[in-house]
Amino acid sequence: MAEQRVIPMLAYEDAGLAADWICKVFGFRETERFHNGQGTVTDVVLELDGGTVLVGHPSDAYQGPRRHAQACALARQWLETPFIVDGVVVMIDDVDTHFGRSKRGGAKILSEPETNERQRQYRVEDLEGHRWMFAQRLGT
Repeated sequence: MAEQRVIPMLAYEDAGLAADWICKVFGFRETERFHNGQGTVTDVVLELDGGTVLVGHPSDAYQGPRRHAQACALARQWLETPFIVDGVVVMIDDVDTHFGRSKRGGAKILSEPETNERQRQYRVEDLEGHRWMFAQRLGT
């Protein structure tokens, strides 16, 4: 398998909680967790089928998309669309099974599984409002 050359990094108000949620709801596996001198989780490395995503806490001033939208009209408008505004696309083997897991786990579903000319996919929002698309290439 080729080395992953692009690694998404998502910021969270509570990186530890977000990492735990992403593992439980989306099926990722935690491989490393880092803390600062005050014990705050600053970075977590997550893996799914050989792909890596980094979850981090940049500062106490950071607000996730969902909380930011509470005070910002433009952010609320961005989140009115079900499309991926700021997020990650993850290629998986079985969209329908993964969709059921996400739904049972309490993720905010933005679109039901659908098929286009390239793939079967669905869109979902995580606990802080980041957008994820899980997709399965056609023919797999």
